[in-house]
Amino acid sequence: MQDKNRKIFDKLLSKIYLVIIFILLTIICIENIIMIIPSILIFIGVIIYSYYANNKRKSEISETLQDLTLSVDTAAKSSLINSPFPLIIMESNGNIIWRSSKFISEFEGVDINKYLDNLIEDIKLDIKEIEKHNSKEKDIFKKIELNNKNYKVLGKFVHSSKHDKRNNNKYMMMLYFIDETEIVKLKEEYKDSKSCVTIIMIDNYEETMQQIESQEKTQITAEIEKCIYEWTDQSNGVLIKSDRDRYVYLFEQRYFEKVKKDKFSILDKIKDINTKENVQITLSIAISNDGMTDKEKYKSAQAAMDVVLGRGGDQAVIRENEIYKFYGGRAQEVEKRTKVKARVVAHALENLIKDSSKVMIMGHTNPDIDSMGSSIGIYTLAKSLNKKAYIIDSSETNTLKSFKTDLQKDVEYEDTLITKEVAEENIDKETLVVVVDTHKTTYVESPELLKRTDKIVVIDHHRRSADYIENATLTFQEVYASSTAELVTELLQYAEAKIDLKTIEAESLYAGIMMDTKNFTFKTGVRTFEAAAYLRRCGVNIIRVKKWFQSNFDTFNKIASIVKKAEIINDTIAIATYEKKDKEASLICAKVADELLTISDITASFVMGKVGNKICISGRSIGDINVQVILEKLGGGGHITLAGAQVEGMTMEETKQELINRINEYFSEIEN
Repeated sequence: MQDKNRKIFDKLLSKIYLVIIFILLTIICIENIIMIIPSILIFIGVIIYSYYANNKRKSEISETLQDLTLSVDTAAKSSLINSPFPLIIMESNGNIIWRSSKFISEFEGVDINKYLDNLIEDIKLDIKEIEKHNSKEKDIFKKIELNNKNYKVLGKFVHSSKHDKRNNNKYMMMLYFIDETEIVKLKEEYKDSKSCVTIIMIDNYEETMQQIESQEKTQITAEIEKCIYEWTDQSNGVLIKSDRDRYVYLFEQRYFEKVKKDKFSILDKIKDINTKENVQITLSIAISNDGMTDKEKYKSAQAAMDVVLGRGGDQAVIRENEIYKFYGGRAQEVEKRTKVKARVVAHALENLIKDSSKVMIMGHTNPDIDSMGSSIGIYTLAKSLNKKAYIIDSSETNTLKSFKTDLQKDVEYEDTLITKEVAEENIDKETLVVVVDTHKTTYVESPELLKRTDKIVVIDHHRRSADYIENATLTFQEVYASSTAELVTELLQYAEAKIDLKTIEAESLYAGIMMDTKNFTFKTGVRTFEAAAYLRRCGVNIIRVKKWFQSNFDTFNKIASIVKKAEIINDTIAIATYEKKDKEASLICAKVADELLTISDITASFVMGKVGNKICISGRSIGDINVQVILEKLGGGGHITLAGAQVEGMTMEETKQELINRINEYFSEIEN
């Protein structure tokens, strides 16, 4: 705009000069008539000179610009022809118009079109994008592998004013191929040289060694270490024994895939070590490459080891990009003989309750009698310490209908059971939230409560999943236990406060143990019967507990019809579906899964049913097949013999097929 104004001003100025000269000459002529003719000649001469001078200046500027343009064009052409990078000019349809000498020599004998096909397709997508935004040009940045080398393709495609309308080649591209093979190799070498931190731990070392004779301990320890050293030698790392039962192992990232491909064969080798006392020895392994420094990776591996131990040991976990992948874990959990931890946790829990304003207890969604019985046990402990306590129960199913009917006969429990909405309104920072029978943030009655307080206690008996509650102040998670009710019963026994269990409270805990053990058939150890005996002494009426589990005639017929339609896969696994929408679907599926295990030759059962917009899966096993590992692949969890999962976004048939795929995957992993 300024240049345009300047040009107008220059033209106007030259005209002003002519007008001034004309006025002066006119004045001279008026004063002296003789000067008229000379003045006219002078004025004509000035006009001719101005016109001549102006044209000459324009001609000089034009010649200068032309020389400059020719020089630039010559330099540009020379640069293109002698470019140190391979260079091509091509149309948007892939037709190469021109290629530099460097391009010809670089890719001599190479079928370049084969490599450029994908590149052209990507560029066509870019063309659609700029046409969408009415652009006329766009930079190109692509990476391709060409002739066993890595190239970065740079350039720009521009709108062609003289395009071929018949072929619709509206764009032309000038592409530079910059060889970055060495850079890629350096990046890969840097990545491969980064360390992975591994923690190896012998499960239940103290208790295991107590069962082995003194003269055999040295031999067994030597065999364990031999297996560990042989396994670590495969990845050329550094192994350090940090404790009697603990090893730290560092290896380079380049061996990471090899370790994963091996699928931790060491787990089976350790279990094959024979002892005179027939004690089974197992390992827990945690590997992590999460973190910038080795210290951060070690902390990440420690967190992963906590997950492994929370799942019962005898397995390995890899933590990569904050995602856990589990291997092994097919052996039954070994019951711990010592009750020291229960005593320590009981004391710590009492202190937390005393230091809190009130206590809120919640289990998992769609609570069962184990969840409810455990909640009542913790409520009793809080009540004994003179603290206000509430149990969160927002369920509307009839799963606990018989139990709740008996519970509500006690006036004390009229205001004890509250909904999650009421709990969320009344919680504060000093409230202690106790989570029972689950440790997963997504399965609790109210995930919001976990965000409203820093005081959280988790008591659970399920194998730990990756989405566990990380910010818990106190965690009592023992996978050897038959039920959460068993763990809570032990806490009540070792509490310093005087616990006076009412009959209904003792019966709720007893029912929780009874349900999860299937009438003391599965996952029962010495401590299970000790807990049951303690509750029995508190006045448990077994007949009344039995009635809580009774099914009505309609439910029994539903169970029978589902069992009748069950399919058998892999010779020993039963799969059944319950297609009807039923608010009791989860309970019915669980009962059907239990019933299918009573059939001879059935080693595992899976039953699917619709619960709202989700499909629930109940898995049961007699111990030969780990249903927890299978259902964990579908986002669920549980135990070797009892597990469950909920699936969203799939039909019943799709869910069934996905389940079959996971079962087949489970068996293929065992075979390999």
